[in-house]
Amino acid sequence: MKLFKLLFSRLGITAMIVILEIVYLVSLLEWLNPYIGWVTGILQIASVFIVLWIINRSTHLSADMMWIIIIFLAPIPGTIIYLMLSSIGKFPSRTFRNIMEETSQCEKYYEQDADVLREACDSAAERSGQLRYISEAAGFPVYSNQGFDYYPTGQDAFPVMLEELRKAQNFIFIEYFIIEKGRMWDGILKVLREKVAEGVEVRVMYDDFGSMNTLPYRYAEALSEEGIKTIHFNRVNPFLNGVLNHRDHRKIMVIDGKVAFTGGINLADEYINVKERFGVWKDNCVRVTGNAVWSFTLMFLTMWNALRKEDEDFSMFQVDGSFPDREDGWIAPYGETPLDDVNVGQNIYENILNQAKDYCWIFTPYLIIDTDMINALIMAANRGVDVRIVTPGIPDKKIVYNITRSFYSQLIDGGVRIYEYTPGFIHSKVFVSDDRIATVGTLNLDYRSLYLHFENGVYLSDASAVLDIKDDVEATLLESHEVTWEESRRGLLHTLLYSVIRIFAPLM
Repeated sequence: MKLFKLLFSRLGITAMIVILEIVYLVSLLEWLNPYIGWVTGILQIASVFIVLWIINRSTHLSADMMWIIIIFLAPIPGTIIYLMLSSIGKFPSRTFRNIMEETSQCEKYYEQDADVLREACDSAAERSGQLRYISEAAGFPVYSNQGFDYYPTGQDAFPVMLEELRKAQNFIFIEYFIIEKGRMWDGILKVLREKVAEGVEVRVMYDDFGSMNTLPYRYAEALSEEGIKTIHFNRVNPFLNGVLNHRDHRKIMVIDGKVAFTGGINLADEYINVKERFGVWKDNCVRVTGNAVWSFTLMFLTMWNALRKEDEDFSMFQVDGSFPDREDGWIAPYGETPLDDVNVGQNIYENILNQAKDYCWIFTPYLIIDTDMINALIMAANRGVDVRIVTPGIPDKKIVYNITRSFYSQLIDGGVRIYEYTPGFIHSKVFVSDDRIATVGTLNLDYRSLYLHFENGVYLSDASAVLDIKDDVEATLLESHEVTWEESRRGLLHTLLYSVIRIFAPLM
């Protein structure tokens, strides 16, 4: 019965169509068999130029090595698959063209207060490079921190989210990778319906792939009929293409432009430990108040208007959220997009490692990293920095878990300490360093988050809340098992197997 339901679910039907596409491609190659000689010759020549093009444009060659190997080993199918799955930069879909246009038009709203940036750089000279990078290169303003609250678990954050939603008077914007019917979403939805009845504008956006198995196919239309404007991001198209590969992994909730929530949690019951899947689900959430909320509002509006052009002037949603009496360090919400060659998330992570003096502690559910990140971690450890990474003790995806563990021995050899969270699955994405710096958001330490998905995070400097994040890591370390070098070693066959699988990790 379960197999029958799976086969005829939306996911099962999509998978079957993809399989049929593959069969069609194989049949097409068989049909071309009489001409295979000159076709192979042309594609082999083309594959050389494609590989050279990949090498010359690559900003993360260790990840792009997968395509180089695939194309050299199988020029015909490898070249075809590469052209299909990497077409986003060359032949972007209408959706992604719209996102690029909206992003460009939105740049004028990200206004950096020159005095704030100067004060931030003067007060934290050793971190001024990172602050200038976020503001000037990445394009996300640095603000005086006027409110940052850290919640170590989803169940801590959920009542606060409901409380803030009930206060809404003008608008509520919600953008999440996963929304699932259950106690968490039902509680939020109840408030949203009440607010719509009061005349509050409510907009909801969820990723179509992330919510494929958690929401009905026409759920967006059903909510819209209730007055809750709802759209799904990048509806899954079973026909193979590069657009399918890029998902909206962001978690953003904005209320009246005065309060924003983000972090690792999605809007589903396992994130508040109402439903158990992989032991205790360790995740986090942050609440931001003050002028920094404006950046979250802009991130949401950019994506929304790319899918449904609705707002000519974003400034109508801007409010004065300043609380001068609450200023406490510096804060910079930031976004990540696969539509450009600037890897904001990875650069922020590596800059934290490069600037660390005493310690840098990390939460990540997945550890699938390229040579740049490996070198940054090991170099920090070699400088005497206490580098620790906490990963899950109970996996959600066995093969990804094994790929994560395949990096352990190299990192431990380099002086990095690895811990596994014994009670269950850790889904938080955190860097905290030297009691002065932290970032919390949606970016995993894996290829998909760093290069393929739309993501977001919050950078915090010289704020007291950094110590709250440190306290959470310290408490989590007490519940975690430190992996020894002996435990990290694997047999020859296992090592060879995962050396090959790691090459293809960008597809996972």
